Amino acid sequence: MCDVIRARLKQLAPVLSVNMSLLRTGLTLALGAGVGAGLSALLRPTEERLIPDSLLSMCPVLPVPSVQAAELKVPGSGPWSGPGSSPGPGSGPVALMKYGFPSLSHIKTRQSYVAAYDPRTRLPLWVLERLDSTCISGQSDRSKSQFREDPSVHEFHRATNADFRGSGFDRGHMAAAANHKWSQSAMDDTFLLTNIVPQDPDLNQRVWNRLEQMCRSLTKRHGSVFVVTGPLFLPRPQPDGRLYVTYPVLGHNHVAVPTHFFKVLILELPDGQGVELRSYVMPNRPIPEQTPLEHFLVPIETVERASGLLFVQNIQRATKSIRTVHHQNLPQIKDH
Repeated sequence: MCDVIRARLKQLAPVLSVNMSLLRTGLTLALGAGVGAGLSALLRPTEERLIPDSLLSMCPVLPVPSVQAAELKVPGSGPWSGPGSSPGPGSGPVALMKYGFPSLSHIKTRQSYVAAYDPRTRLPLWVLERLDSTCISGQSDRSKSQFREDPSVHEFHRATNADFRGSGFDRGHMAAAANHKWSQSAMDDTFLLTNIVPQDPDLNQRVWNRLEQMCRSLTKRHGSVFVVTGPLFLPRPQPDGRLYVTYPVLGHNHVAVPTHFFKVLILELPDGQGVELRSYVMPNRPIPEQTPLEHFLVPIETVERASGLLFVQNIQRATKSIRTVHHQNLPQIKDH
C-alpha cells in the first residue's frame, strides 16, 4: 500500500507544483500587495523566506510595471518633510525614488541610498542617493569604516576584499562615503562591497573625486540633488572590424572590471520649476587631472542606451519640466 501511495504522489507532483505556482500568482493578483504578498511569502520555499526584507517587500509582487515611484520609500517612521530636512531614520522615509527606479531587480536598501545589484558581475548595477546640505555634514569619520562583504548576497555571488587585494584597482565607491557624513552607520553602509567597483586608482582619486565633490557643491544651489551612479561595459572595435565587449575579472569570485562609469544628476530647481538633468560618462582609466568635467557630459539617451536603464520616463511622472545639460561636442560616448 505504501508503495502505491508513493507512486501516486510521484505522479501528482508535477500537477501539485503547477497548482501551487498558480495559487501563489492568483492570491497575489486577487488580494493585492498587502495580503497577497504576505500569503505568497508563506508559500515560498523556506530558503526564500530567509532572505532579509528589502524594498520589494513593500511593493505589489505582480505586475512590477504598475509600481509607482512615489510608493517606493526607504523604511522609516513618517513622511519626508522636504528639502533641507535630515535624511536620517528619525525623519521618516525619504522618497529616494521620487524620480523612479532605473530598474527593479535585486534591490538593496540602505540608510541613505538604494542600489540594484548584479550577481553575475558582483557589482552594483546602479546606486541612487539623495543629497542635501544636511546629509553631507556631520562628524562621521571615514577611518572608522571598513570595507566588508554584504551578507544579504549569497556567497556564490558576492565580492570579497581578497578579490581586490593586489589587483592594482581601488575599491571605488558608487555612493561616496563623504556624501553621508550625517551618520556614522550611514557612512559605514557605503563600504559594503555591493556599493564598490574596481576603479583605476588615478581616476578614483582625481577626476572622479572632483565629480563627487561637484555633486556635493550643487546642494548649495539646489534643495535636493538626486545622484544615480553605476558601471558600464562598452564595446571597442577590434582588428577584425567587429565590436567586442571585453574586460578583466578579479580574484576567486571573478569581480568584473567596468570599462566606464556613469553618473546621472537630477537637480531640483527652485519654486517647483522642474529639474535639471546632467549625465556624465568616464572611462575606467587615468584621465589628465585638469580635464574639465564638462568634457564628460553626454546626452541622457546615451546613458540609457549604454546601461539598459531608463531615467527620463520615470522623471516625467514627477515633473513635465526637464532641462537637460550636455556637451554639444560629445553627442555619443567616446573612449577618452
